[in-house]
Order: sequence, then C-alpha cells, then structure tokens
Amino acid sequence: MGVKELSIRSISQAVINIRSSKLPNPAEIGNAGSFFKNPEVTPETYESLKLAFPNIVAYPLANGQYKLAAGWLIEQAGWKGYRDGDAGVHQRQALVLVNYGRAGESRS
Repeated sequence: MGVKELSIRSISQAVINIRSSKLPNPAEIGNAGSFFKNPEVTPETYESLKLAFPNIVAYPLANGQYKLAAGWLIEQAGWKGYRDGDAGVHQRQALVLVNYGRAGESRS
C-alpha cells in the first residue's frame, strides 16, 4: 500500500504500518521491545568476519570502526524465533524478546 499524499499524518501512518508488520503487538504478546546495542569492531575484525560471513551487515563509522547489526548476529546464531518455555525471541524480529505466557514469574 503506497502513500498517495505526503503529509505528516501519512508519513506517521506509514511508520506505524511498518512497525506493526515487524513488531509484536504488546496487547497480544508481552515483550521487552528492543534493547540490544549494535557492537562496534575494528576494521581488522570486520574484514576477518567478512571473509567468514560474506553477507555480514555492517556500517562504517566516522571513527573508523564498523557497527555490526545486532539483529543479523542474533539471526546467524539461530536465535530468531527461538523459544524456551514462555520466553523467546520474536519470530519476525530478532531484536525483540517476547513473553508467551508466564516467563519471568517465580515458580516457587
């Protein structure tokens, strides 16, 4: 669905639509949102990683370092969509931790 009119309201709605398609609705599933920090590495580390992982997602920084995409790293580790009991990583957004029920509650 494209934006027909460029206005603050249409831009806001487009952002809401994108976020809604990628992030879980807190009214439907409890979640901690996204709080991961994208790690920064030296150019040497980045080049070494790029040899092993040609599709690595990274961004050059003004300070000469490279910022790695935490979401990509989590996906490569196989954690996107992972679930252990009621706690897990969202299936469509690797940066979001979700509570499928009673995760984190005391079991005593």
